[in-house]
Amino acid sequence: MQRFCLSLDLKDDPDLIAEYERWHARGSGWPEVRANDLKAGILDLQIYRTGNRMFMILETDDQFTFEKKAALDLLSPHVQEWERLMWTFQQPLPWAKEGEKWVLMDQIFQFEK
Repeated sequence: MQRFCLSLDLKDDPDLIAEYERWHARGSGWPEVRANDLKAGILDLQIYRTGNRMFMILETDDQFTFEKKAALDLLSPHVQEWERLMWTFQQPLPWAKEGEKWVLMDQIFQFEK
């Protein structure tokens, strides 16, 4: 299993943030998007928020790659529509590369065993 942590900002607007959270409430996600994520090898996906900053944890199978996920996303009209909708709420981090949404975070600490 692999674990990836990513970050992205929401537009700093309380109404937009509330609507974004409604789209992500239990039972509100699109089943086609979830099916695509599972097909890509994502076993679990969690999103946390503080203010307008979001933090996502992906747990994946060992065959998962971001390239494979991107290729599957391009083939799914539902994922493309979902991403367009979500982008109305999201904004890139100040240091994100051109066209980059979720930015992969670097692990800087772990308990020593």
